[in-house]
Amino acid sequence: MFEKILIANRGEIALRILRAAKELGIATVAVHSTADADAMHVRLADESVCIGPPSARDSYLNIPSIIAACEITGADAVHPGYGFLSENARFAEVLAHHGIGFIGPKAEHIRIMGDKIEAKRTAKRLGIPCVPGSEGGITDTDEAKRVAAEIGYPVLVKAASGGGGRGMKVAQSEAELEEALNLARTEAKAAFGDDAVYLEKYLTTPRHIEVQVLGDGQGNAVHLAERDCSLQRRHQKVWEEGGSPVIDAGVREEIGGICARAMQELRYLGAGTVEFLYEDGRFYFIEMNTRIQVEHPVTEMITGIDLVNEQIRVAAGLPLSVTQDDISVSGHAIECRINAEHPATFRPSPGLITYFHPPGGLGVRVDSAVFQGYRIPPHYDSLIGKLIVHGRTRNECLMRLRRALDEFVVDGVDTTLPLFRTLVRNAEVQAGAYDIHWLERFLEEGGLDAQTAG
Repeated sequence: MFEKILIANRGEIALRILRAAKELGIATVAVHSTADADAMHVRLADESVCIGPPSARDSYLNIPSIIAACEITGADAVHPGYGFLSENARFAEVLAHHGIGFIGPKAEHIRIMGDKIEAKRTAKRLGIPCVPGSEGGITDTDEAKRVAAEIGYPVLVKAASGGGGRGMKVAQSEAELEEALNLARTEAKAAFGDDAVYLEKYLTTPRHIEVQVLGDGQGNAVHLAERDCSLQRRHQKVWEEGGSPVIDAGVREEIGGICARAMQELRYLGAGTVEFLYEDGRFYFIEMNTRIQVEHPVTEMITGIDLVNEQIRVAAGLPLSVTQDDISVSGHAIECRINAEHPATFRPSPGLITYFHPPGGLGVRVDSAVFQGYRIPPHYDSLIGKLIVHGRTRNECLMRLRRALDEFVVDGVDTTLPLFRTLVRNAEVQAGAYDIHWLERFLEEGGLDAQTAG
């Protein structure tokens, strides 16, 4: 087992990793920018090292500074959390070169799954169902027209690298295809330094469903059920729940089994998420995230398994502590991402938190690194924390979530709490009758009025 872990991240995920390490008896090192000198994970870690100024490029993305912090403190492993360097294959390789463990997948798997075209090829080879589309990158408009005619309009032009909705454009007809290609290429080049794109069939009313997997790199892998992440804005997840309101136990075991067997064949190491679009009873692979997810607490609440603990154990060379037969789903869980943003315009709202009162009670969990008197810096994402609620049934979970949201108080900055208070009372959300486009339609139609938002 590792003796000392350096946490190459910030905010609530850094605190989450720190807690798991301490429960395993492992010493912790927090790295931080000058903007995060007073952060909670810095206060609680055994040691801390400042690695640069506020800009992420000069601190949390600065590989030489992180390596130097490992050498100064004697850390024998790094946990990257999510975002920043978590899916950077070169970072994993550089750590290995310096004899430092990477708490994440093998570099080759990060690289394969980071390239959407290669990821799709690999998924097909492993027996994972995929969205109809081009076999590889699209190099010219004539080729794009041929592929689009074969799979049928509308089509989605997607960047081969990156994510977060950037480099994605929809073409409803051949007349729109050339412009969609040009826009997607330009956006992808600017965002990821790579203008390679490919085509997929655009599904009109899908849900976004993802399967959590764990592997130990020794041929053992399991799935831990699914999460439904269909409530999104601009391809960014807002509300996640598990299990999905539209998936029964039989379907769960079928798609979960496919993913687990694929990870066994791949000899995958660590935590990962296989993401699908789901429409008319069929799953279509879209990508795999080779890291812990923001929404991982949903899975922890319904399975009772500490995913970060398992990440650390398998990275240290230990086998998985559970088999598939050990894993069962109990009840229902929902996570809301509480951001420091205006609830209607989503304009970031950095500043001083003058009052902070998180909810509590049975089945309520708040993952947050903020506190009363904390100043949210303008340099990073606006996540204040995650409210995760568990109930024996989905209805009990919704009622508990309503109560918890009403208890949650954050003063001094705008937050998205009013949005969630509206969503939890919406009849369609309560019925689970939504797809990946539902939230944007709801907002465009004025579902969150100015009075509610205030």
